[in-house]
Amino acid sequence: MDIDLRTTVAGFAGALVVLAGLLALVGIGRVTDALAGADLDVVPGIVAVALCWLTAWGLSLRTVLSGLGSTISPPLAVLVFAAATFANNVTPFGQAGGEPVSALLISRAAETEYEASLAAIASVDSLNFIPSIALATVGIGYISTTVAFGRRLQFATAAIVVLAVAVPVAGYVGWKHRYAVERRAIDAVTPLVRSLGKVLPRRSPPKKSVIKGRVEGFFHAVERVSGDRRRVALALGFSTLGWLCLAGSLWLSLFSLGATVPFTVVIVVVPVGAIAGITPLPGGLGGVEAVLIALLVALGVGAAAAAAAVIIHRTATYWLPTLIGGGAAAALGAS
Repeated sequence: MDIDLRTTVAGFAGALVVLAGLLALVGIGRVTDALAGADLDVVPGIVAVALCWLTAWGLSLRTVLSGLGSTISPPLAVLVFAAATFANNVTPFGQAGGEPVSALLISRAAETEYEASLAAIASVDSLNFIPSIALATVGIGYISTTVAFGRRLQFATAAIVVLAVAVPVAGYVGWKHRYAVERRAIDAVTPLVRSLGKVLPRRSPPKKSVIKGRVEGFFHAVERVSGDRRRVALALGFSTLGWLCLAGSLWLSLFSLGATVPFTVVIVVVPVGAIAGITPLPGGLGGVEAVLIALLVALGVGAAAAAAAVIIHRTATYWLPTLIGGGAAAALGAS
């Protein structure tokens, strides 16, 4: 549960430098003028759509957990996912950095083993890739018939095509050879965990058999999740709804500023922007904003309006879940 405070502070400091650079590049005065002209009547709708996204992905987590034999109420599942989102948003490298903490929060709330909880959140994150790439592919196909592609759109298209091919291939190959992957994971993790056990205070190195059992428990949990096709389809449905809500948040943010774009534009922009979440900044803060603004400008939105819309959108989908999830994480951590 311990999150390195110095690393977090340094990450947020770096993110703020990136955000300040973005605003300076666009023009702080122009962005503040655009924000001042926002239609405040639309803001509640943006918040509602953002909460709908959080709820949809929380229900996706609940669906996956139910496949592992865990019963958790829908409201609690949403709060647990919010706590997991908080963990992702305050650690470097986004989901990759926050998943170990997220798994512990889930295990406490759902009363499941840690390995099963880690498999659950990893499965949800993996499932979220499928509709994001599918929606982005459909969107880019539509946009290609109406817009001349510049360098930024060519890069975005290339990223979508690579992911659309690489993710299914990697998933198929990994699943086909999952037992070999499991053995290699055990071989790689065992010396690392035993080394940490020797240097951590009040900790004794775990036996190899214990580590092997933990890793095998994780892979067996993933097998159980993937083997239930009905639950996987339901989780994919919730995931797709969540992506549409995220896109709706950005579309409404633009609409509040008087900048209307086809919905297909935000369907492309939001998933590609999410890729920047792997940067070594808390939750991709700064990197995600830069990609979103660049793509919106490439698709014809004014720079000031694009920056202002992204600020509104990220306030609803980054800062709000972080605040809600922080409270949920604190409550789960104290339990």
